[in-house]
Amino acid sequence: MLIRAGKLIRALVGATLVAASFSAAAQDTKIKFTLDWRFEGPSALFLAAASKGYFKQEKLDVTIDSGTGSGASVGRVATGAYELGFADLSALIEFIGNNPGAQSKPQAIYMVYESTPAAVLALKKSGIKTPADLAGKTLGAPSFDAGRKAFPILARANKLDLAKVSWKSMDPQLRETMLQRGEVDAITGFTFTSYIGLTARGIKEEDIVMMKYNDFGAELYGNAIIVNPKFAAENPEAVRGFLRAVNRAIKDVVANPEAFIGLVKQKDPLVTEATELKRLKMMLEFVDTPVARREGLGAINKLRFDNTIDRVVTAFGIKNSVSPDGIFNSNFLPASRDRKL
Repeated sequence: MLIRAGKLIRALVGATLVAASFSAAAQDTKIKFTLDWRFEGPSALFLAAASKGYFKQEKLDVTIDSGTGSGASVGRVATGAYELGFADLSALIEFIGNNPGAQSKPQAIYMVYESTPAAVLALKKSGIKTPADLAGKTLGAPSFDAGRKAFPILARANKLDLAKVSWKSMDPQLRETMLQRGEVDAITGFTFTSYIGLTARGIKEEDIVMMKYNDFGAELYGNAIIVNPKFAAENPEAVRGFLRAVNRAIKDVVANPEAFIGLVKQKDPLVTEATELKRLKMMLEFVDTPVARREGLGAINKLRFDNTIDRVVTAFGIKNSVSPDGIFNSNFLPASRDRKL
């Protein structure tokens, strides 16, 4: 009888532990997170948070999916299909400006790219050296490209008449090829996308001219983590935990990008690690900046943020006024000391 009683007690204890385990797992908040683009070097920032267990430590069950552009990411978060996402700030401003009656307007909660990676790229043989040299030229980019949409800001800063520039649209995968073939004189794109795309096609680095928007007077913020406001209101601690996890991961990747590039390869076996590592390091130039070193990751400068909104509204031809209030919500940011690089 004592033996049977002992077995029964052990069984009950075991069942209790299993139930407790299931209960703990059930407490993990599920989050679907959408990238702005494919699984490439930059996605290591978020994959590292999952790989290092940072999401799990915050009691989060996070699924990371690839994206098809910042505009699509904003739409996914607005509809609630994804709780959080990664998108260019300009795409968020455009959505809010063009959808004043939208029931759900995503908010930016953590500025990842302290400055925009948008740039104009040309081949040295074209003779193009500055934005002013683009007069009379044909530029190429997908119609939704962030650099193309923001091009009027660059043109205005460099006194370039927009009427003297023509555009040719193409699919993203054809952009660099068309420049290589001479079908366009220059292209717009993110530095770490188009520059890497050109070198991958055999063009030597010394033969590429790259004009970064922020270097030529078109100062803008770049990509941010965005959140569905309903989810944020109902799960504030989960959102804070997500940002804490990503913030830790960003610092890890900045310190040792080589250690995390394999995570991208796991997501997409077709990528080349050497290429994606170079892309990742180029992207980090917009994360690990002097401003981020001085003031910490994730936050914004109010005046500069307001100027970004004004410039985007004008450049994108947004007819509705866009108030800065509510576009960036700093209430979920990790403590300032934790955001220091």
